Amino acid sequence: MRLRCAAFHRPLLLAGGMLAATAAPGASQDVVTLRVEENFRREPNGVVLARLGEGASLRLLGTEGNWTQVEVEGWVWLRSLQSSDDPAFDLLVSQVDGENLRSGPSGTILGVLEEGTLLEELGRDPAWARVARVGWIWSASLTSPAPAESEALPSRLVTSAAADPPTGPAARSPGNFSRTGRGGAILTAPDGDTLGVLGPMGDVEVLAREGSWARVRLEGWMWMPETASETVTEETAGSESVEVLDPDALMSNPTRYAGRVVAWTIQFISLERAEAVRTDFFEGETFLLARFGGADGPFVYVAVPTDRRSEVDGLVPLERLAVTGRVRTGASQLTGAPIIDLIDIQRSREDE
Repeated sequence: MRLRCAAFHRPLLLAGGMLAATAAPGASQDVVTLRVEENFRREPNGVVLARLGEGASLRLLGTEGNWTQVEVEGWVWLRSLQSSDDPAFDLLVSQVDGENLRSGPSGTILGVLEEGTLLEELGRDPAWARVARVGWIWSASLTSPAPAESEALPSRLVTSAAADPPTGPAARSPGNFSRTGRGGAILTAPDGDTLGVLGPMGDVEVLAREGSWARVRLEGWMWMPETASETVTEETAGSESVEVLDPDALMSNPTRYAGRVVAWTIQFISLERAEAVRTDFFEGETFLLARFGGADGPFVYVAVPTDRRSEVDGLVPLERLAVTGRVRTGASQLTGAPIIDLIDIQRSREDE
């Protein structure tokens, strides 16, 4: 099986430095939750072991400055693991592009483990291993009972609750401005990567709303000395797609767009289950065989999570669908067709 989630190494806007430990790691049973997709590291600001998805639950162990030590548990496909030579661990991820960490055998994807990540084995199913690993997460990306916002965020971005009430323009913001209360992450899109973290009581201008999401504008200042080396291009900035990511673009550079979110119109052909030879899927995984755009378009695959199988059981061959998905690979090893992981699916009214 191959890579399933977004690119691993995007930086956070607020990169916290190492500070003295605020609590020694221990056996706490407190559970914290990721509120944004985030890197899971071997040590604070260290090697990335995995990329964990929004909503993942983690056991809180301790804190060190702007970082929180946690333990993550889940299930990994046995074919992507091998025995570890390190006496402190039982297994390591051997799949070249990394492997999914799931809530159970064939369950919901919690994140993606990097190749070479060492794991403790907790149990085993015929084709799956239950594993655990201790690592570190940027504290501002965690919900309570992680360290309070005043500890987790750089102090210059924190507004103390005991401070005097604000005065001036910020206290009389017009109707299209909103005060964020506890603050939060700012993403490139509802399904995008984290651009940065806004401190408590920050003011943002609301430009548009889509359900519970708001598109916002933030004004402020950052340290940026003028040097010849600071020219930013799309490649160096890791810009979130300005291209139209059709299958041809994905197939031309299969790894570049892994993790990007695309919205496609496809013509459904059949509902399939992956055989062992399809190494970009796990064996038995459900996927849609379809054509991009219509009958004359290139073939594409849409992987369907186990808990969403009911949404695709009634599809009719040749009907048109609007799908949103995250790019798993731009070119599958067996056929060269792109694979996306299903996020949303809408049936055409004409076909209903």
